[in-house]
Amino acid sequence: MQELTSRERVGNILKRQPVDRIGLCESFWGDTRKAWIAAGDIPADANFDDLFGFDIARCGCLNLIADLDFQAEVIEQDEETSLVRDGNGALMRRHRLHESTPEHVDFTVKDRTGWEDFAKPKLVYDRRRLNFEAYRNARRSAAEKERFFCWTAAHAFELMKSLAGHENMLVGMALDPDWVRDMANTYSRLLVEHMETLFAEEGLPDGIWFYEDMGFKQHPFMSPVMYQEIMLPAHRRTFEFAHSLGLPVIVHSCGFVEPLVPGLLEAGMDCLQVMEVKAGMDCRRLKQQYGDRLSFIGQEIMDRVPFMMQGSGYMLHSDHSIPNTVNYASYRFFVEKGLEVGTYR
Repeated sequence: MQELTSRERVGNILKRQPVDRIGLCESFWGDTRKAWIAAGDIPADANFDDLFGFDIARCGCLNLIADLDFQAEVIEQDEETSLVRDGNGALMRRHRLHESTPEHVDFTVKDRTGWEDFAKPKLVYDRRRLNFEAYRNARRSAAEKERFFCWTAAHAFELMKSLAGHENMLVGMALDPDWVRDMANTYSRLLVEHMETLFAEEGLPDGIWFYEDMGFKQHPFMSPVMYQEIMLPAHRRTFEFAHSLGLPVIVHSCGFVEPLVPGLLEAGMDCLQVMEVKAGMDCRRLKQQYGDRLSFIGQEIMDRVPFMMQGSGYMLHSDHSIPNTVNYASYRFFVEKGLEVGTYR
């Protein structure tokens, strides 16, 4: 087969159609960029998409924090961390010296009352939530370089976690599922409303990439039944909207989410990313079960790529993201070896 453009390649992979090679994309910590620049491995203005020849360009430009007008408030600060209250009314402790997941300290929204009194009245359509210029520029750049362009956004589970915290949200799923269902549906409606505006005014992307971390080690955060009853309607609303525009849906989910895959497929997911090994995910097992309906992004080279690339439907990516403990030469080898193994002959 002749060499495809990145846009053509990814489009075919998501439909599990023939391609010249597997796709390539990646996620990096900000600290990784800083470390590689400090080591002299890359220039300060390096564009990773160009540097490694990634096939997918991404742009997230939607802010679904509850109170758009709230200025983040620093409650206390020491040499290493800051305790900050944000527009969700959430109190988070964040590291100042390096990137990390913030510590969840306290939340204004802990139950239905906090949701209805504080957050829900604020979570309404507002053009200010969209960064039209960022989307316009990213879409233009991707088109010029013939890359597959994804609009990205956090989805309902991820947004609820930031609003109420895992513990409050998951207890709510068990004890007051109608409350959590209302939150999920509110966020999914907002996603669709803002996508309608953005795409009508600035043009369509090539695909949609949702972030939705629904698992931890060996288990998802909810049972498949809870997923079906609470989360699936919210996912279906947004996935079906994307499909109505001819756009495929990629879902990023960290942790062990294998039990939720049938529900995500029912909702309309086209591709799963990233299949985290340490959490218990094995892309080969998923490929055997769902490879006729689902494409995949992620996991290692020699053990998995030859199997995963069978019949198309696969893109190379780490099983999570690249931290600053990975040096530039090692990652460059990963890319070069992956493309060597992943070229169809």
